[in-house]
Amino acid sequence: MRFASHRDIARAVERGVRKAGLPVAYSAGFSPHPKISYSGGAPTCSASEAEFLEMSLTQICDPRDVRERLDAALPAGIDVIEVTDMAQVPEGLRLEASHWKVVLPGVAPAEAAQAVQAFLAAAHAEVERLTSKGTRQLDARAAVVTMELDRRATHDQDAGCAILRMVVRHMTPAVRPDDILVALRRMSALAPSSPPLVTRLAQGPLGGLAAAAAPTAVTRPGAPQDLGAGADQGQEKATRLDADCAGLTRTAPKSAYELLPRGAERPAMADSAREPDGRDRPHARDRAREQGSS
Repeated sequence: MRFASHRDIARAVERGVRKAGLPVAYSAGFSPHPKISYSGGAPTCSASEAEFLEMSLTQICDPRDVRERLDAALPAGIDVIEVTDMAQVPEGLRLEASHWKVVLPGVAPAEAAQAVQAFLAAAHAEVERLTSKGTRQLDARAAVVTMELDRRATHDQDAGCAILRMVVRHMTPAVRPDDILVALRRMSALAPSSPPLVTRLAQGPLGGLAAAAAPTAVTRPGAPQDLGAGADQGQEKATRLDADCAGLTRTAPKSAYELLPRGAERPAMADSAREPDGRDRPHARDRAREQGSS
């Protein structure tokens, strides 16, 4: 399933909703679409155990019944873990950060530890990403709250691999795990022998995830980590973690461009390829009027 794109997942969910017979609400207009929104979808080629979606229904349904019907209708690999009535959650979904696990095949733990230390000590880690609007430059270091080497995985199926665990803020533009791996490769020549296996373990509030990412913490993947009784303690630990990380502020920046050096906020878009949007073409009636007058 990690090779399925976000559009593939959305189409599978829409088919599952229709197959389950759920009374989903539709948008108005000439092309009605089911009212299903996705929060922080995982990038393609990344596995995930914590994806969230919000679905509007036209009538009140039992969340347990919705979970059973939808889970039975979805294909293998897409499992519905829990369904919650959002009317019972006053704060809504606070998905401020993600907890990622990255398996680096063929990388020695000592080499990975040095790369992590160099990355956390850096004030900035600029990377470039090729998008449909051209090449964009962003700061991968600004999004990383915590990063550590998982020293417990030295046997079993992960033998001969280094495993990184990191908490990454949700920013605009989004800093993805592959951007962080590019920064590690540039700074420390960290090159796995085969493509890394990236898995999102949890999403939730920034304070809860930062506290849950500590080596002594035990969490259940897939659920927001800050909704329990220890939310205040987790927020306090997260504040201390933020203060200890170099180059980070106590509040999450709105954009990855905010922590770049001056003059590097955004690359010049003049030389970038521009997708045609039709706004620069004259209207058909204007062309006909010009031809008639000539």
